[in-house]
Amino acid sequence: MIEYDRYFGYQHRYDETYAGLPVAHLYSEEKPSDPGAVAWRLCANEYGGDDPEAMTETFDLFFEQVDTARVTAIVVGEWEDCYSTSSEAIVERLAKSAAKLPALRSLFFGAISSDQAEISWIQQSDITPLLEAFPRLERLEVRGGTGLALKSVRHESLRMLRIESGGLPGEVVRAVAGCDLPALEHLELWLGVDSYGGDSTAADLDGILTGERLPALRHLGLQDSEIQDDIAAAVAFAPVVARLETLALSMGTLTDTGAEALLSGQPLTHLRKLDLHHHYLSDAIMKRLSTALPGVEVDLSGQERSSSEDDWRYVAVSE
Repeated sequence: MIEYDRYFGYQHRYDETYAGLPVAHLYSEEKPSDPGAVAWRLCANEYGGDDPEAMTETFDLFFEQVDTARVTAIVVGEWEDCYSTSSEAIVERLAKSAAKLPALRSLFFGAISSDQAEISWIQQSDITPLLEAFPRLERLEVRGGTGLALKSVRHESLRMLRIESGGLPGEVVRAVAGCDLPALEHLELWLGVDSYGGDSTAADLDGILTGERLPALRHLGLQDSEIQDDIAAAVAFAPVVARLETLALSMGTLTDTGAEALLSGQPLTHLRKLDLHHHYLSDAIMKRLSTALPGVEVDLSGQERSSSEDDWRYVAVSE
């Protein structure tokens, strides 16, 4: 679940629920009777909180105290010095522990809100080992693009892939586009801005937009981009759109140019929802979109205005 807070921006509310399950903490006095009926939040707290001070200790306690063979969902939160230390050791520990987690189906990696570390501060690493070690994983969500890496793989079971970032490297976007994901229904990428590592281009999305490796895709989110108009133009004629139920081009710098491309492209009336929130559209084009898509829920909330001095536009999430 993502909520918008006026002080902290887009951030997680996974302290209570994740993947439809209540969240459990290792330090809770009462442990759940069924370890598979909760999502386990694993994190470290170097500031004297209830959590162990190091992720090594957290994992040791987790495997000692919990029947991990029944665990279905894990939320990896903040690790010690997550703004200066990469997640590589945590990825390695999880991958090496795959035999102890045979029922794991949902994993959020880096559920760190901005009051703990800004999204661009989170030091990620290569997440490919997670997909390779857990062939039955159905849901993988990652927050943070700094240091993030991925190799193109085939994964038979993954149904949801979400990557939240203020700057998603083009290499990662191309890797996602090269993955064979026959079961994937939900793909969401926060592309971000170049100044925080988001150097992808619309051409990097070609493997996604053809839909050839994503036969089950029903939701596509290409969001939070400073090249949102270019993405809209590419999406307007993309073969994958015909099979989508929902499409999100939100959180970015979409202007009338991008909206005109959508209006002049393939029909979008089959969509259940078109999410364009946080945009730079004029009142006139907003009205045209609503009129052209009867029966489609079009989210046009969050109309922004460019700076009058330099026509500067900003995305919803960057730093």
